[in-house]
Amino acid sequence: MGGLILLVVFLMCVFLSVPIGFSIGLSVVAYAMATGSVNMGYIASGLFASCDSFPLMAIPFFILSGALMEGGGLSKRLVLFFDSLVGHLTGGLAIVTVITCMFFGAISGSGPATTAAVGAIMVPTMVEKGYDKKFAMALVAAAGCLGVIIPPSIPMVSYGISVNASIATMFMGGFLPGIVLGTLLIVTAVVVCHKNGFTGNGERFSWRKVGVNFKDAFWAILSPVIILGGIYSGVFTPTEAAVVSVVYALFVGAFAYKELNFRTIYKKFAEAACTHGTVNIIVGTSTILGRVLTLEQIPDAVANSMIGFTDNKFVIMLIINLLLLGCGCLLETNSSILILAPILYPVAASFGVDIVHFGLIMVVNLAIGFITPPVGVNLFVACGIGDIPFADLVKKIIPFLLVLLFGLLLITYVEDVTLFIPRILGYQG
Repeated sequence: MGGLILLVVFLMCVFLSVPIGFSIGLSVVAYAMATGSVNMGYIASGLFASCDSFPLMAIPFFILSGALMEGGGLSKRLVLFFDSLVGHLTGGLAIVTVITCMFFGAISGSGPATTAAVGAIMVPTMVEKGYDKKFAMALVAAAGCLGVIIPPSIPMVSYGISVNASIATMFMGGFLPGIVLGTLLIVTAVVVCHKNGFTGNGERFSWRKVGVNFKDAFWAILSPVIILGGIYSGVFTPTEAAVVSVVYALFVGAFAYKELNFRTIYKKFAEAACTHGTVNIIVGTSTILGRVLTLEQIPDAVANSMIGFTDNKFVIMLIINLLLLGCGCLLETNSSILILAPILYPVAASFGVDIVHFGLIMVVNLAIGFITPPVGVNLFVACGIGDIPFADLVKKIIPFLLVLLFGLLLITYVEDVTLFIPRILGYQG
């Protein structure tokens, strides 16, 4: 009965467009008032305790770091560097877009931020060179998904907190899946470009130009090397790395590239604070919801029902993927992870699925939700940048969506795609 109350109230709030954090909180309050199993003091103390977490501190700092790097000119210099490398090829600007999104994802840790930063630069350039605007926007939206798959990744931090997984190992596991998905997007984009006659940037390749642009983009390229190298070498933890990334972003944006002034810094701090405020509410209410679900023994019931339905690992993972894809279409990524990871991971673990491997499966599923209606955050960001109708963009996104789904199946059923690099670096899972 308690589980039914939670579900009904939560769905009512979602369909009434109540913000997701408040929807979760209201469902828990309704449960408490209807059943008397927990009191308001328990909810209040749980909200506070959920935010009292050292690993959780990584999220606001990665959000702030991404905002500062976006405003500090790093994305613009990355675009120019990769354009000098491959922009002359047929479909070269499409390749540049995907590679830049992959690299900026290793800086920002956010899908929408990657879409906004790279899209604002690449789409006008692609249109100027004869590319279809709707194709360009769809490509940027799809490649923006890589922002949460290639480390550092805010959803990976949320997953690590929710199931007590190593965040550093999650970051290690994200590299190869991100490269695989990026490669699939590049191949798809090049095929479309050849079919439609979309050429390169019209310039001849020049090693001199590559050298000049590399020198200009050096500080931007160095950023993920410092952040991730520090984590993997044990110099600092992922949380400390997030703080280092903020200091680095301030230094590079203000002194190396001189594009961050006091007004821009204030604006980026305000944007990051608003974003994290939303995330913090979701974290707090999701944690309380998790406790209530455990109290009602719902995770055990879900696990038993799924295992009772089939004992085939292939089928179970397919069902979990379909569930996560559905949630990704409707719910915000971090809230989905915080709600579903404690429920679904025990099911996957009973079939021998590694905790890091399952985390990447969750992150990739929910990343695909960035380009899946009706929510599709990256689609709305792209529509805002390109000023095109949402329905037109959805039609153009279909080839990229299909290839990402193929990549998801590959990651799901070939665990070495995720675990190859962690095992080389000593992971024993």
